[in-house]
Amino acid sequence: MKLYPAIDLKDGDCVRLYKGEMSEATVFNNNPMAQALSFESAGAQWLHVVDLNGAFAGTPVNGDAVSEILAGIAIPVQLGGGIRDMATVEMWLTKGLRRVILGTAAVKDPEFVKEAARSFPDQVAVGIDARDGMVATDGWAEATEINATELAQKFEDAGVAAIIYTDINRDGAMQGPNVEATAALAHAVSIPVIASGGVSSLADLKALKDCGAPLDGAISGRALYDGEIDLAAAVALLAT
Repeated sequence: MKLYPAIDLKDGDCVRLYKGEMSEATVFNNNPMAQALSFESAGAQWLHVVDLNGAFAGTPVNGDAVSEILAGIAIPVQLGGGIRDMATVEMWLTKGLRRVILGTAAVKDPEFVKEAARSFPDQVAVGIDARDGMVATDGWAEATEINATELAQKFEDAGVAAIIYTDINRDGAMQGPNVEATAALAHAVSIPVIASGGVSSLADLKALKDCGAPLDGAISGRALYDGEIDLAAAVALLAT
């Protein structure tokens, strides 16, 4: 398993939200590039970046900050938020992004997601964000009646690189991940699954590693900023 340190961008700052609420944002660093370098120097093998403003706007908003990160670090970066068309996918991949994350588009335009996955093998992930098992879109602001597992299964043969599953109620709450739901989703599809939301300790990471499902990795944000998880120790734990 891999650890994906998270950088969530809001108004150019590195923030963390509480349960997906933009009004509940805590600024941890006003220099995202410096934060990315810090994660890289501590041993991170990947970086997970979200353009929060872009997720609501439907188009990139924090593009300058993302571009600076891409230019300044060597480790691969995956990005979600505001990527809704092929031109934006191509733009980011051309700039050196390793993987785009398509979330809202997976619900509203699944054929576009499948086309992107075919056009850019191993560079397109599907972001599935759920409250109580039901998918939310548009920066988590819009609830749907779509079951997370059923949505994931729609992309089973599309060639997507990964599914990033976020339990919104756990995100930023430091209450631990939804191990059971994440494992169930991973067992339901052959696509690699990355766990997100609530990962707040080394014990949480171990629980995900030992859940019985072949998870690709886990995303953590607030716990890294608060010092609850030592990044180097976490990387070592997941590598064994």
